[in-house]
Amino acid sequence: MTQSVVVQVGQCGNQVGCRFWDLALREHAAVNKKGIYDEALSSFFRNALLIDMEEGVVNEILQGPLREVFDSKQLITDVSGSGNNWAVGHKQYGNQYREHIVEKLRRTAEHCDCLQCFFVIHSMGGGTGSGLGTFVLNVLEDEFPEVYRFVTSVYPSGEDDVITSPYNSVLAMKELNEHADCVLPIENESLFSIVSKIHQMTNSGKLGSTVKQNSLLTLSAGRIKTEQEKPFDAMNNIVANLLLNLTSSARFEGSLNMDLNEVSMNLVPFPRLHYLVSSLTPLYTLADVNVPSRRLDQMFSDAFSKDHQLIQADPKHSLYLACALLVRGNVQVSDLRRNIERLKPSLHFVSWNQEGWKTGLCSVPPVGHSHSLLALANNTCVKPTFIELKDRFMKLYKKKAHLHHYLHVDGMEQSCFSEAISSLSDLIEEYSQLDATKGVPRTDPSRLKIAV
Repeated sequence: MTQSVVVQVGQCGNQVGCRFWDLALREHAAVNKKGIYDEALSSFFRNALLIDMEEGVVNEILQGPLREVFDSKQLITDVSGSGNNWAVGHKQYGNQYREHIVEKLRRTAEHCDCLQCFFVIHSMGGGTGSGLGTFVLNVLEDEFPEVYRFVTSVYPSGEDDVITSPYNSVLAMKELNEHADCVLPIENESLFSIVSKIHQMTNSGKLGSTVKQNSLLTLSAGRIKTEQEKPFDAMNNIVANLLLNLTSSARFEGSLNMDLNEVSMNLVPFPRLHYLVSSLTPLYTLADVNVPSRRLDQMFSDAFSKDHQLIQADPKHSLYLACALLVRGNVQVSDLRRNIERLKPSLHFVSWNQEGWKTGLCSVPPVGHSHSLLALANNTCVKPTFIELKDRFMKLYKKKAHLHHYLHVDGMEQSCFSEAISSLSDLIEEYSQLDATKGVPRTDPSRLKIAV
């Protein structure tokens, strides 16, 4: 069995990571009723590194019900935080804690019989997540150059309460462009929109009796909502469910299991264009577990609709480089093929990769579901997200607003800003060039003629 090492950085990274481990343990408890310490539990659940430059969230985790999951030697914390400043996280704390980070990463890697990939969870808007999170990526590339680096990055919304988040996000983007193998960008705005829609539907009674009480994906893993539930819990739950589906093949059996390295190998044709748009369905648990095939087909349709995307994007009207479908539950390969053929005519694929589909089937569905689907699309629809980020960055940068906070940090120079915006502009241009090929008639190479 292959193993991944999960590195949770910053407040957001640790809160999402905590929800993920909680839900994953609930899944294994539901499947493994006899309480056997199986291979997944003995290998998958011991490889985590928690990093935050404020102690609060990590201390909360260590005092909570998950305290036994984490090795107390695999934590790196400070007390003062990064003050929403990428430079403090990346340059100051990065240099200060580099040896600690390397040592703990090595120790975690040594636990693995077959290290498959590193999984970094962080946010882009704050200081620790964006700064130290991308510093960890650099360290991983230096120390473990052969091991894939998967990143889940939570992007701030336009109304973010951190004024400097456009600086932090663009500075972090340069590092992601250069040092990540695969990035799953997730927007706070999309998560908030999904949570609002689900609550609206349940409160208006539109979903009627088809939805189980307290079984929404946005609620905290089936427990009744309490006053203690924080505003971001529902949003973190959605990201945790994305990670559950993504890692299901490493934890359970399946007729067509897909490991994380296969995602990168099949979905990333060019090294810098490694941003994958994710969509998740269903977003609530149906009471009727015997789902008719019509509803199964609807699940595939939903995965390609705007409402289920975890960034504000519409892949259907943009260009696909490749697409992966990770299905869980009692779904047949024939169901997968039928739905791919059904959806194909409405999706625009690049001319040189018309058959760019990768599929995975895991037999164990998430708790409370009969089946679920995670779609990962390498699609040019990520471009508007990056353009908006660039615009927000330029508004501040033209005025040189808040720059002095960054330039006071040792090792931080103004050239870091110009290089970061240049890197982002180049990325946007690469997507634009691909977009320009949309609709260009496909030219098949002439086939070899064989004389009979």
